[in-house]
Amino acid sequence: MPEYLAPGVYIEEITGRTRSIEGVPTSTTAFVGATTDGPVDEPTRVASIVEFERVFGGLSHAAPLTYAVSQFFANEGRDAFVVRVEDPRHVAEPGHGIHVLGADHDFQILVIPPLTADVDVPPATWAEAARVCQDRRAIVLIDAPAAWEPGDIEAELATWELPRENAALYYPRVLVPDPLDGDRPAPFAPSGAVAGVMARTDLARGVWKAPAGTGATVMGAIGVTPPVTEAEGRLLNPRGVNTLREFPGHGVVVWGARTLAGDDRAGSEWKYDNVRRLFLFLEASIDRGIQWAVFEPNDEPLWAQLRQAIGSFLFGLWSDGAFPANKPEDAYFVRCDRTTMTQDDIDNGRVICLVGVAPVKPAEFVIFRFSQQAQRPDP
Repeated sequence: MPEYLAPGVYIEEITGRTRSIEGVPTSTTAFVGATTDGPVDEPTRVASIVEFERVFGGLSHAAPLTYAVSQFFANEGRDAFVVRVEDPRHVAEPGHGIHVLGADHDFQILVIPPLTADVDVPPATWAEAARVCQDRRAIVLIDAPAAWEPGDIEAELATWELPRENAALYYPRVLVPDPLDGDRPAPFAPSGAVAGVMARTDLARGVWKAPAGTGATVMGAIGVTPPVTEAEGRLLNPRGVNTLREFPGHGVVVWGARTLAGDDRAGSEWKYDNVRRLFLFLEASIDRGIQWAVFEPNDEPLWAQLRQAIGSFLFGLWSDGAFPANKPEDAYFVRCDRTTMTQDDIDNGRVICLVGVAPVKPAEFVIFRFSQQAQRPDP
């Protein structure tokens, strides 16, 4: 579990094993729900709406997931896993739905559309989904229930118990022309479209860019329902609720980039979803990229190699704009030496690295603790 040493300082222990450090994907999205066809409880990778329709069938009013996937690809999402369940109520039951996404199904965003056109996903399911995402270094996009009103949302959320740093909530529904109803506008849960916006933003700017603002247009949407006023937005955003707004000249945009831990009163370092997703990306990338160390003697040459590998990876990200500091030494640090390990650690092959990065201004360093097994030094 994460350990907090002081405000703004986060430490996590990670065990890893591969030789080169390359960035892992950031926006592969898992969709779980009912479809009109396709294998049941078998995660299937799809890279386009054409591929999805060939395997799982087309749009269906009885299967909101079909619209969510369509809106994901319409917003330039590129890579998805789809898990079909026979009964939408089983999306979070053991052995079904989200629980059949194994280690070889590497997703970073989870979407569970409404169970049916009239039945929202219950809080208990969102809680289980957030716990799965916490274990998988992913984030779940939560659709606010259709009946919620701005004045009620804060009280409703107070009753939810879930890992809030791995969840982001979006309100209200988006209006999109429905091909099955003569292209008349119909309300849809926004999570599928938002996942596509995240994927588009990641590709164009990087996972560290907030997927929100006037550039975060929801393609295909012609409005939102109910409309969110400026006053309502000022009420919801500081409570960790991301709104979708319509602005002249920009259309419908995502107007908020917070996790459910983003309530201003909470003071969480995981307030913003782009910061949370950046650190999930760093954890996963470095974890995979240092797994080769398990085969090396636990001594100074190994520690130098780890410092170099991790430092080079972070330097590349700094060069790409992931960290706002003007100089690398102000953006990140890597420590792996006798100050990060005891003699007992060394004798027992435990390699411990501390990695700190400053992702936003102003910010304290956020620190990771990476630990893994290496060969014991020769006696």
